[in-house]
Amino acid sequence: MGEGLASVEAFELVDEPWDSLAGEARRLRELGHGRLVTYSPKVFIPLTKLCRDVCGYCTFARPPRRGERAYMSEEEVLEVARAGAAAGCREALFTLGDKPELRYRVARNELAVIGCSTTLEYLARCARLVLDETGLLPHVNPGVLSLDDTLALREVSASQGLMLETTAARLAERGGPHWASPDKVPAARLATIEAAGEARVPFTTGILIGIGETRRERLEALVSIRELHERFGHVQEVIVQNFRAKPGTRMAAAPEPPLEELLWTCAAARLVLGAHWNIQAPPNLSYADFPRLLDAGINDWGGVSPVTVDHVNPEAPWPELGRLAEGTRSRGLELAPRLTVYPDYVAERDRWLDATVTPHVLALADGEGLARENEWAAGAPEGSQLDNPSSRAAASFKGAPGLLPAASLQGKDAQVGNGSAPEASRSISPPVAEALAKVREEVELAEDDITELFRARGHDFAAVVAAADALRREVSGDAVTYVVTRNINYTNVCYFRCGFCAFSKGKLAANLRGAPYLVPLDEIVRRCEEAWERGGTEVCLQGGIHPAFTGDFYVDICRAIKEVLPDLHVHAFSALEVWQGAATLELPLIDYLARLKAAGLASLPGTAAEILDDEIRAVICPDKVTTGQWLEVHETAHEVGLRSTTTIMFGHVDGPQNWARHLLRLREQQQCSGGFTEFVPLPFVHMEAPIYLQGRARRGPTFRESVLMHAVGRLALHPWITNIQASWVKLGVAGAQAALRAGANDLGGTLMNESISRAAGASHGQELPPEAMEAAIRTVGRTPRQRTTLYGEPPPERRQASFGAPPLAEPLNPSINDAGLKRPPRLVRPGLAAAAAGR
Repeated sequence: MGEGLASVEAFELVDEPWDSLAGEARRLRELGHGRLVTYSPKVFIPLTKLCRDVCGYCTFARPPRRGERAYMSEEEVLEVARAGAAAGCREALFTLGDKPELRYRVARNELAVIGCSTTLEYLARCARLVLDETGLLPHVNPGVLSLDDTLALREVSASQGLMLETTAARLAERGGPHWASPDKVPAARLATIEAAGEARVPFTTGILIGIGETRRERLEALVSIRELHERFGHVQEVIVQNFRAKPGTRMAAAPEPPLEELLWTCAAARLVLGAHWNIQAPPNLSYADFPRLLDAGINDWGGVSPVTVDHVNPEAPWPELGRLAEGTRSRGLELAPRLTVYPDYVAERDRWLDATVTPHVLALADGEGLARENEWAAGAPEGSQLDNPSSRAAASFKGAPGLLPAASLQGKDAQVGNGSAPEASRSISPPVAEALAKVREEVELAEDDITELFRARGHDFAAVVAAADALRREVSGDAVTYVVTRNINYTNVCYFRCGFCAFSKGKLAANLRGAPYLVPLDEIVRRCEEAWERGGTEVCLQGGIHPAFTGDFYVDICRAIKEVLPDLHVHAFSALEVWQGAATLELPLIDYLARLKAAGLASLPGTAAEILDDEIRAVICPDKVTTGQWLEVHETAHEVGLRSTTTIMFGHVDGPQNWARHLLRLREQQQCSGGFTEFVPLPFVHMEAPIYLQGRARRGPTFRESVLMHAVGRLALHPWITNIQASWVKLGVAGAQAALRAGANDLGGTLMNESISRAAGASHGQELPPEAMEAAIRTVGRTPRQRTTLYGEPPPERRQASFGAPPLAEPLNPSINDAGLKRPPRLVRPGLAAAAAGR
């Protein structure tokens, strides 16, 4: 579905007017890309303007000038790249003339001075420098390359490019635009594109129109590109670029192609290539008319820079990003930033990216493989990133990248350029509209519906947030609940190898978690007594799993607490701890959970869920409980009368479809057993997580994704799970307040102590006392209400004791060596056991 035209049919387009193609081109674009239009925030680095070719239309390339360097210095390259990184760019576009050392002595001499034999060698050095020093992703565009050249540059770049321009060899004949330009011979350029396919390089190419080619020759070039992509799958985008006459060139007096000719070519490219191709046209070369290019079916604007000019077309300034967004929305479409490598290639990074480049790509990517919209990260100090995440994220790039406050839905977009918009500029996309209609009609959302909601940007995002907030108001009113609790992480030693966990491992984790410890029972009880004196109604116990732990350890904790504090709610032990405890005692789950309940356990936290999709678990926690085992623990807990929470830990190697599957599994379990009390999104804190430090994960979810997790959770889990909690520890107070505006109705616990997020690098406080909790809630116009673990009303004396509580005593964390624990001969690893059994 959405395939391009066969060659014979393609050539029949020659005599068609552009407007007869436009409707089908737009239909195909929406089929392949929805309403998303992308651009790459970039800097332009013209490494050298010397070139051995003498194209008749080019002002970029020029002969050497006395007193000028042939190449930018490394310091100059870094200066431009750093300015781009500071302005929010993601791409460093290296453009340069083709093999100037073969034509100019000055180029050879300068290369010798800097210790390089070729321009390509110096390009690789500078690309590596930019990648390592600034994190910008190099896209290199150095001309005709051999396979060896392509492979060498692959090690230092995320993508490469070469405009095919044309397959009409006659344009290289004497008097033609490519005369005396050996690198513009079509066969040589096609060979370069082929070499990129063999080298598995995400590649950009395209055609240049208006230099004397015919319409049929344009179609022939597009068909040639398609055929190469069909062999290798590497052509990530096709540019349709229009010739602009420039003074001082041989073609200064040549007529420029009219806008209608450019529109015809863009529409024809969409019909020839099909729905899923990325087709780009530079907005600056159409000046104020750039929005009309969208009417012809393109889905990408290419690189746009807030820092550098278009050095190939310096007379044509980039449209400001805010204006680019307005022009895009004038066609009922939504603008989003992307990386220089497109999402499909990010998803298959092991195939398409060099291992040294991959960590840099992941650090800039969001859950869909597009570019992160801003610098917000879960757990980071609020003052260092977004003072007000919801407003600052909306304003990033002057409204370009995707978050819009609800207030922006008022008024009408300005129309940019000429021509009428074929779609309503204010409508939300059909998939999101259909999903929200299902919510209103109380029809359960399917996986595809939920996935589309997680992809919402711009007006779609605003609509999802508004729907979730309205449903929250209907279900929960304006009360925001919280529980006065104390977290006790009883050990930071664990034999499981979770890639996301810095609590027991990580490059700098020792500075955050301290030396290996085990909290003895009397200290656990002392902390519980202290929490009770401070108004606590709950103690939450979780920790690492020491190799010597058996199920008796957890039972003993419960008994010790309840003997002293019979009214304190013991909320403890993840599904992994329960599974491991039962396995070490060789007890069925139901018998072990009943034993825990008899000892005083009152409910289970929903941790260890991470992502309930075994495809993801195999990467982040292969030896932990599987999806099925996690669900089995909670189903069994509900069967014996224990309630539990649910969580999701997201933003690492997962994405919208994995999140949708997770929510569906929670909903299905709740429909069966009915024991879940709440849904708690936990954004991945990346700073000290091993999987991030190894370059195998993203920097956690974006702010948009974090807000959406609360909103979509509200919509997808309704009416089965009605409490949605915002984690102030992960989000910060301002982020949690944004979640309260997006469907959340609970702010979690005061905690008193919290170590796991801190070990991962989170900077937010270890306690948010009731005074601060209630102030944060009132700030967003809501009413605070203390609750118990199971959402009941705490006794008045508990609430009274919680305010003005004295400072905590210094906790005691004795060395693990003092416990005298002995490792058993066999360790329980449920995930690996399930994999070995084929489950």
